[in-house]
Amino acid sequence: MAQPRIQYKTNAQMRTMREAGLVLIKALDAAVAAARPGITTAEIDKVFAAVLAEEGAVSNFLGYYDFPATICTSVNEEVVHGIPGGRVLADGDIISIDGGAIVDGWHSDSARTVIVGTADPEDQRLSDVTETAMWHGIAAAAKGRFVGDIGAAIDDYVSSVPGKPLGILEDYVGHGIGSEMHQAPDVLNYRTSHRGPKLKPGMCLAIEPMLVRGGIETVTLEDDWTVVTTDGARSCQWEHTVAIHDKGIWVLTAPDGGASRLAPLGVTPVPVP
Repeated sequence: MAQPRIQYKTNAQMRTMREAGLVLIKALDAAVAAARPGITTAEIDKVFAAVLAEEGAVSNFLGYYDFPATICTSVNEEVVHGIPGGRVLADGDIISIDGGAIVDGWHSDSARTVIVGTADPEDQRLSDVTETAMWHGIAAAAKGRFVGDIGAAIDDYVSSVPGKPLGILEDYVGHGIGSEMHQAPDVLNYRTSHRGPKLKPGMCLAIEPMLVRGGIETVTLEDDWTVVTTDGARSCQWEHTVAIHDKGIWVLTAPDGGASRLAPLGVTPVPVP
């Protein structure tokens, strides 16, 4: 069976994706700031959408397979693809905000997790481990030879963390990104014998580990979008879009290209030439 073709971007195309990434940073900053007790997830969506409009960018979520909003808001046991609506955030909720932007036909995609109000220490640990695991995966995109090295690095880090084990979801994975939001190749978040394609300049990847405090089994709700853990355990998602070019890597959805978080991992990101 033929593998889907990978779209290799030119430096100019990746620079446009960086523009989309910078818009997305602003929109997510605003959405994260709005996530507080008493606000609805629909109101957070409006905040995000307003920034895209101000910046002249287009949402790549709105209308995607008829998705009705510009972000996914996944609260507590909701893993991914939560639809913004009338749900009111309460103190102690954990919410993953996943969004994207299109500039001149080129996409960005990023997600952050926020703990609303007073954090349960185990929720904070969940978020911190997920975010750090993402950075280990991004570092592997710089140091590794194959796409599979990214998932191996994420898995190895999560497995090394002391304390109660956290589960890595296997049903939902990262992906290539470029002129479409979801492209080849799949970017797994766990170690497997499948190495995947070689990491090459021109690849742009959305690296997005999703971790849970309980079992990794999930079910999709009747809205055909919202994915929840079957045991009700809380979950978390972090995501960045990463460009691989002939001089190195650059995190398109991080303000500093990922420099501050990658330095401890031995990687110095380089802006797209």
